[in-house]
Amino acid sequence: MTDTLKDTIKICMFDQYGTVVDMQTGLWEVAVDFLKAKGWKGSANEFVTWWRRTHFENSMIDALLHREHMPYREIGHLSVRHVLTRARIAHTEDEVRWLVSCIERLKCFPEVPAALARLQTRYKLVVLSNGDPDMLEEAKKHHGIPFDAVISVAEANAFKPHRATYEVAARKMGVAMGEVLFVANHEFDCVGAKAAGMRAAFIDRRQRPFAGWPHQPDLILPSMTALADAMV
Repeated sequence: MTDTLKDTIKICMFDQYGTVVDMQTGLWEVAVDFLKAKGWKGSANEFVTWWRRTHFENSMIDALLHREHMPYREIGHLSVRHVLTRARIAHTEDEVRWLVSCIERLKCFPEVPAALARLQTRYKLVVLSNGDPDMLEEAKKHHGIPFDAVISVAEANAFKPHRATYEVAARKMGVAMGEVLFVANHEFDCVGAKAAGMRAAFIDRRQRPFAGWPHQPDLILPSMTALADAMV
């Protein structure tokens, strides 16, 4: 399989939040002090998981409405506000906006810079993210990865895993769908990319089973280092 992929793939395309940058740890570091100052006694890690799941659910609702795309930042405000309210944590709108803005400053998983530098000797590296264009631009200052292109799903007017997001990204890069290896830590993103016609690599950092979708990833790997080992 890897020999076939090496012969056909021209672009490695990455999800950013949770695949390139460590979203859970980064937001936990922000939330733990914020929640302590609020006197909340729950788990900061569980709070972040709740926040992220709510954001994902709201993104999918927005995509299914088939109306004007709601920006990622606005989905974030909606979601954080909802989670804080349900947790009965007093908050201001400035605090909601600040919490969401922290997503722009997330750092890479430790192995990512070296692994992507190896991949870039053979392939173009591209981000396709649900983030807003200005958020992704600001993030460059903090993750430090010199991607060849960074594409927001805003260009497709929908969130991943809508088929249009992957098609727009491939068209923008001037390649066929089958010439893209989409790399994600999220099952839904791999399923979406495969269903749209891309190849896919699932970075299984948490050793989770992949559900029995008809759209299975071409590679299941424990880390970005393993991806570089397989593809370079």
